[in-house]
Amino acid sequence: MAGNRTFTMIKPDAVGAGNTGAIIKMIEEAGFRIVALKKTMLTPERAGQFYAVHKERPFYGDLVKYMSSGPIVPMILEKANAVEDFRNLIGATDPKKAAPGTIRALFAKSIEANAIHGSDSDENAVIESNFFFSELERF
Repeated sequence: MAGNRTFTMIKPDAVGAGNTGAIIKMIEEAGFRIVALKKTMLTPERAGQFYAVHKERPFYGDLVKYMSSGPIVPMILEKANAVEDFRNLIGATDPKKAAPGTIRALFAKSIEANAIHGSDSDENAVIESNFFFSELERF
């Protein structure tokens, strides 16, 4: 059964470009309720921990450097079928392949600077949410 919560993070390129408000508006207009939200900065060490699953991949170093290059906006979102519906809202990782009107089609600069992260499973949504938010930070 699909869960009702997912995790997302507006990435440094989109925050730096001033797109945070427009992205949050799209998220809310798509029927998601924001359970938790903050603006923060990842240290290289913390970014490395978050992306540890990619540690052996050739792009890991660049990913850690990019994700610690500027502020991010992590959020926990709530809606029925949250993970799948949110993945549809954000579009393909490569913005050139993202459907028109999706967040990445509108705001991503490249496959690397793709504006937003979205959990790929209910299990990862829980893990990623717990990485950024304590139970006291969820409303």
